Amino acid sequence: MALPSAPRIRLPKGWPGHIGEAILHVISLAQFALAQVRGRASCRLDARIRLAAQCDRLQQEVALLHEELRIKDARMARIEPRNRPHYPAQERLAILMLRSARGWSLEQTARTFLVTKATIAHWNRRLREGGADELIKVPEPANKFPDFVRYSVQRLKTLCPSLGKVKIADILCRAGLHLAASTVGRIVNEKLAPPPTDDIVAPAEKSKRSTGKVVVAADHPNHVWHVDLTSGS
Repeated sequence: MALPSAPRIRLPKGWPGHIGEAILHVISLAQFALAQVRGRASCRLDARIRLAAQCDRLQQEVALLHEELRIKDARMARIEPRNRPHYPAQERLAILMLRSARGWSLEQTARTFLVTKATIAHWNRRLREGGADELIKVPEPANKFPDFVRYSVQRLKTLCPSLGKVKIADILCRAGLHLAASTVGRIVNEKLAPPPTDDIVAPAEKSKRSTGKVVVAADHPNHVWHVDLTSGS
């Protein structure tokens, strides 16, 4: 006995032209439904249900971040390698930090940040041989020791979120930085400092752009000399 065929659904006229918009509406409805379910689960007394809802939300957030990075990487990959913008010195050090936290190889790091393995190896070699220089360096601090400690603590917490303030203090103590756990907790809760820009313009050049006049500034003793050529009446 032949099975009855499935009913044929009649599609609206001009349906292919509305597929994109329909997909957006479907995704919006699905997100609304998920938000409703997670909101109800977060109010349940059972801790397992609340944790399951939180885990589901974090899994979706990770998936969305991966899609966001894929779109950005695809845009950058369409640019010729020689025309791509270079990473500034601070971002190079941040890439090496992320590589250490992830345990990536040279090839994985290069593929993630759209550079060559030789470039990552060169950064590592420069950092190992000469420390932080103009190629790889931390943000220039105003007060060196406190700002460097603050930067180190915040980067540790960013790259290793599971570390507590006591563990971070122990790790820094091994590196020669003695901080109390309460100090680490205060630094972690501080607002992250904005990354420095690479558009560094000399003070004289800034004054010239703003006023149209060249202002001579001495950077060290005997750098600028002034001679008065006027004669008395």
